[in-house]
Formats: sequence, structure tokens, C-alpha cells
Amino acid sequence: MSLSLTRFAFRKTLAGLCLAAATLLPVAASAAESLKIGTVVWAGYAPFYVADALDLYKKHNLKVQLQFFNDPAMIPSAMAGSALDGGMLTYDQVINSAAKGLAHKVVMPIDFSNGGDAIVAEKSITSVADFKGKKVGFNPLSPSDFLLAYALKTNGLTDKDIQPVNMTPEGIPGAMASGSLPIGVTYEPNVSQILGMPGDKFHVVYSSKDAPGLITDVLVFDEKMIAKKPAAISALILGYLDGLAYIQSHPDEAAKIIGKVLGVDAEEAKAQMSGVYNIPLNEMETNFTKAEATTSFFGSGAVIAKLLKDNGQIAEIPDFAKTYDAQFVKALTE
Repeated sequence: MSLSLTRFAFRKTLAGLCLAAATLLPVAASAAESLKIGTVVWAGYAPFYVADALDLYKKHNLKVQLQFFNDPAMIPSAMAGSALDGGMLTYDQVINSAAKGLAHKVVMPIDFSNGGDAIVAEKSITSVADFKGKKVGFNPLSPSDFLLAYALKTNGLTDKDIQPVNMTPEGIPGAMASGSLPIGVTYEPNVSQILGMPGDKFHVVYSSKDAPGLITDVLVFDEKMIAKKPAAISALILGYLDGLAYIQSHPDEAAKIIGKVLGVDAEEAKAQMSGVYNIPLNEMETNFTKAEATTSFFGSGAVIAKLLKDNGQIAEIPDFAKTYDAQFVKALTE
């Protein structure tokens, strides 16, 4: 389905007093719409990075400004304060927002983490059971927090069994390198940075591969922004799809572009991208379908919300059907 955001206005000109001589003169197309989107450095967002670098939004009459955050937990509040038009979040963040009464809705699933999020530890720590009594660095109310909670729960532990250390994902590598932190929860490219440190001291103990589909990245807008800029949101999704198509048709060129954002070379960029699965358009509707599978917001949401409630992060489990707006994906698949 092709959506054009360009509109043409026409002005009637009268020649003298003769209406028969009236003509329609075209004027310039309307100015491109714009969106400011909050994001973090993450391989799963690669199609947006490619679309940005190659200006693939231009043909959809859209200008996009990506605003990078070190702490993904800051994006929902920036959206609520109108500092951002939208954001790239994980679905557990959306559930958190919904439970707090924020009208943030998923308009498109972006990717599943498939090893890109991980708990990294000193090699003397061989299992999640070994976390007991040890310091674990992670960012509260973030994907790292959620992955850790799930790992602990499935191994018969709780957050009371560890010494939690509040830290941003980007702060984990430095803390582990200094020897002050034996266990850290973070995501790429930080995971690869830790594993590549001299001495071969660290390894992955648990990752999102152990919980497939549990961590889903999503494109999110506030209800008011959805009503205000629907054409711009559609254009943004089209830009994402163009970026994804470019990655598939020009993998080497795309890897160079993505590597610049990730701060690595092209080969490392490809390696990090293997830790995520970008969702193609023909699979996106599955996320909005009511099902128990973790590929559905209802299935993954039930698991996520229970953990968040058990951990005291939310008071009540929200209605998952109110956490998304499927109109944009449905319009593109009809």
C-alpha cells in the first residue's frame, strides 16, 4: 500500500471579469511533517538508523530527528512532557506506563531480542543460582531489570537474594572492568564490549535467548500525538520498512551505516544484529492478536505484568488491549 503525504493546493485566478478565463495554478507542496523520536543505541533499531542516514523518510514527506538517550527509562517521561513526539521502547516499559495511567500506545512492533540483552558475569559465576548474595548491576524499571527478574524467578530466586546496584546499561562495562561489579545486566553493544575485555574474564550466564519473545522493542506514541500526526506516524513506519528492505538488499553497505551508530566496525555490527529479529510487515499483526504465545502482546504481557506486579513495580495489571493501536499496521497490510 502506498501512502503519499504530499498535498497540492490550487488557487482559482480570475482573468478580468470573465469567469470563463479562470485557471487553476499549482502552488508548492505543503511542508514536510516532522517527528522527534527518542531512542537508544541498540542493534534492533538498525532499520531506523539506515532510514535516517539515507534520508529514506524524504519520499514520504517526513523529517525525523532521532534523540539518543543513555537511559531508556527516561524516554517515557520525555514523551509525557512533550519533549519527544514518540519513542522506541520495550513492551514492559509500555505496561509500566499504562499501569501509571499514561496514554502511551504501541503503533508497531520493531524487533525481538534474541540474545541481544544479557546478564554477564565473572567466569567463576556459572549459573543464575550463583547470583545469591552477590552484587548485580542493572537499570531499574528497564529491560535489564525485567530480564533479571525473569531469570531470578525461573531459578527460584528473588531480588532479595541479590545485592542490587542501580546503574545505567552503559555504566556496566566500566564497573565490571574495574572489578567492583561481578555481575551486570545490559544489552548490545555493551555485552560485546564486556566479553571482549582483556583477560577473557567474563561470559554470558543468561540472555534473552533463554526467554524468546519476552523482550520486544516497540514504536510508541501518546494517544494525543496519534490523533495529531497520523500521517507522520504512517510515514515513519514506511521509512522503517524501507530501512529494513535496504538492510536485506545491501547488507554490507547497511552494516557500515549501522556500525557508525553502534560505535563498531561493520562485521561487529552484523554480529550484534544477529542478536535481534526485526519483524517484517507480514508478521506484525501477530503481536496484536490475542494469544498466549509470547509473540503476542497478550501472551508476553501476561508474563511481564505478573513479574512487574510481583516485584511491586506496578499496582495493577493493565488491560493489554489498551496498550496498542493497530490501525497503522492494519492499513499497510490491507
